[in-house]
Amino acid sequence: MTTDDLLIRKADKADADEIFALALEFGMTFRPERVAFDEAFPRLLRNDDALLLTAVADGRVHGYLLGFVHLTLFANGPVAWVEEAMVKTGFRRQGIGRALLEECERWARGREARYVALATRRAPEFYHALGYEESANFYRKVLE
Repeated sequence: MTTDDLLIRKADKADADEIFALALEFGMTFRPERVAFDEAFPRLLRNDDALLLTAVADGRVHGYLLGFVHLTLFANGPVAWVEEAMVKTGFRRQGIGRALLEECERWARGREARYVALATRRAPEFYHALGYEESANFYRKVLE
């Protein structure tokens, strides 16, 4: 596969099964559950402040990105946050992640976001190559 064969587009209802399969590849505290996914997915598709992108080649979804734009007080306007970005195992290092992030950046600029940020423990060299820099520590508290 080449990036010429790749289509980055907004997700639609028909992508649900393939995006769910990709979400299962996250090694995290939470294991995606289909019932919760099926409730959230259509709501995200309708949310004007959310961006759910897919990377499609040969009619298959090989990656996705979920991002949001929200207002802030400190940044003098909105900022964008990448909540999830996943490329299917076996298809990494082929430009899919770069294409997803670049499209997210275009969307964020169009929404007048001051910056795009994300939290990750993986692939720092990938993000640095795209111009991202470390900015802060990430803290979380799981609510039960």
